[in-house]
Amino acid sequence: MVVEGEITGNDSTFIKLSRTKKIDTSKTILPETNALVTIENDANVTIPLAEIRPGVYAASPFTIDVTRNYRLRIKTSEAKEYVSDYVPVKNSPPIDSIGFITQPSAMKIYVNSHDASNSTRYYRWDYSEAWQFHSQYNSSWTKSGARKPENQIYYCFTNDSSSNVIIASTIKLLSDVMYQAPITTIDARSEKIEMKYSILVKQYALTSDAYAFWLNLQSNTEKLGSVFDVMPSETPTNYHCVTNPNELVVGYLSVGNVAYKRIFISKEQLPSSYKTVYPAECELDTAFLVNPPKTPLEMAQTDNYIHHGDLYEAVQGLYLPPPNPFGGPTAVSYSTKLCVDCTIRGKTATPPFWR
Repeated sequence: MVVEGEITGNDSTFIKLSRTKKIDTSKTILPETNALVTIENDANVTIPLAEIRPGVYAASPFTIDVTRNYRLRIKTSEAKEYVSDYVPVKNSPPIDSIGFITQPSAMKIYVNSHDASNSTRYYRWDYSEAWQFHSQYNSSWTKSGARKPENQIYYCFTNDSSSNVIIASTIKLLSDVMYQAPITTIDARSEKIEMKYSILVKQYALTSDAYAFWLNLQSNTEKLGSVFDVMPSETPTNYHCVTNPNELVVGYLSVGNVAYKRIFISKEQLPSSYKTVYPAECELDTAFLVNPPKTPLEMAQTDNYIHHGDLYEAVQGLYLPPPNPFGGPTAVSYSTKLCVDCTIRGKTATPPFWR
């Protein structure tokens, strides 16, 4: 059993359950479905989680009692039972700021934070990012005529989230101050910073044991491959299988409120030397008509004015090539949908948090 997720009172709690598999098999994740998952504290208070999609269980935000310890209980559809140790509540201090440093080849994003009581010491972060981008070419016509503004496919939004382990500790420092802790790096040519970029960083406070779990996981998954890297080792866990004590459970439960902060970075804030490289090979071509319609609207309504099917879309409107002795034919410029239609990789709807 693999258990991923934390109990976060001031945010929805998400717990993901899956099963390990041999590395030479399919990469498909094996979700653990139809399980009963509950949060419990040492005062016999229980909070059920609902399965919102296969293998993912969620609970709404609730008030965490900092004087109590919490654990997670899992009962599978096969009547196997798993439980974590009781874990103390450790709330994260606020994030002071998120900043970025521009270098010739990349932009580096960092976090500043501190705990005046010197009691946090161990930190973990994850993030979700969103950005606005545009397709390589702007399609202003369809087969029904001029493209309406509400049907534009030039500007889109998309998003991504962190997948690596981001941790740091101030245990060797006199003060519990985290200064410019690295979060992520974005290539200067990336489409993410072509127009406007946003990142939401979440900060978690860890116990020393939880930090050891994440450090070991980081070493096992991200720092392997050279003769100087550490050897893979068994990852510590605070989960146990009640019905079969010999069964290995992967995961570590932490409990506490999380800290958030979001920033926006616009193109104008970045060096002019940052030039976006479009993530696909794009070419603009021309289709000529043997018997062209008399007006642009007639041409747009011609079902076969481009003879390459759905892979192509009219772009940049219609135009007439230079006149020639035989009478210049009407033509249309076009490219592949990947280079014209941004909705293949994103959505035109503006995210609710965007500004």
